Amino acid sequence: MKKQIINNRKAAIIGCGFVGSASAFSLMQSGLFSELVLIDANQDKAEGEALDIAHGIPFARQMKIYAGGYDDIMDAAVIIVTAGANQKPDETRLDLVHKNVGIFKSIIPEIAKREYQGILLIVSNPVDVLTYTALKLSGMPENRVIGSGTVLDTARLKYLLGEHLSVDSRSVHAFIIGEHGDSEIAVFSSANVSGIPLNRFCEMRGHFNHEAATRRIAEEVKNSAYEIIAKKHATYYGIAMSVKRICEAIVRDEKSILPVSGMMHGEHGITDVALSMPSIVGKDGIETQVPISISETEEASLKESADTLKKVIAGLHL
Repeated sequence: MKKQIINNRKAAIIGCGFVGSASAFSLMQSGLFSELVLIDANQDKAEGEALDIAHGIPFARQMKIYAGGYDDIMDAAVIIVTAGANQKPDETRLDLVHKNVGIFKSIIPEIAKREYQGILLIVSNPVDVLTYTALKLSGMPENRVIGSGTVLDTARLKYLLGEHLSVDSRSVHAFIIGEHGDSEIAVFSSANVSGIPLNRFCEMRGHFNHEAATRRIAEEVKNSAYEIIAKKHATYYGIAMSVKRICEAIVRDEKSILPVSGMMHGEHGITDVALSMPSIVGKDGIETQVPISISETEEASLKESADTLKKVIAGLHL
């Protein structure tokens, strides 16, 4: 099969549910791409979403957005996979695993057999397990299979710290690492506000009970998806903006540091599992992980997070 030449101005989204359609809308507004292809098991749904978004093009930038099939997307710079069952109230992301691995077994081989040469961005939950699944099913190089990971959780952490400190959240530098889910870790030990250690900045702003505040904020970040799902049955705007941010880093070859989900090979004593660590992201996907300093307690929690994911993977028989 002749290898496709990648079109850096083209993206594709597989799965046109809440997350897929919100991501399509976000990408249309971003002006990053001039062509966007939507794929869904329900062709009418893909066509309807494409038409609805296309009608706003006169207010944005010229682009081509349409429903298509797998043959239409092999020259896309990024294929974004959002297909899967939604998380229900009282359901964890890991509870979704068997339903969504089954869906991936019908999607990923379609991409693999066409020898796709671009970046595969996995967004469906549980994102770490499904990133691992996509890697195993696709046979693609590890750097080109990326999970959206804890990019959104990290944004939630920055937002809440910004609110707590009455400071622009873009000046907050902190990461959530590990699983995108209940075992995630907020790395407070190296968190800072424009280079000022977090605890010192907190004291400048009149906050002295650091342990209670960081525990509360970490819990709020972890539970924010559950809160949103309880109130409106799905989360999609935040993740759509995260998808746009990751796509920006890829197509502009920004070499931005983002906490995306990728394979671990001995870092912090963790192997053969995909989870989120800060990584340099550019046109070839994950260039390298960034060795941020974490405390002994955070490292122990990271290993526990990896073990949680490994147990789930072991039951999948990939």
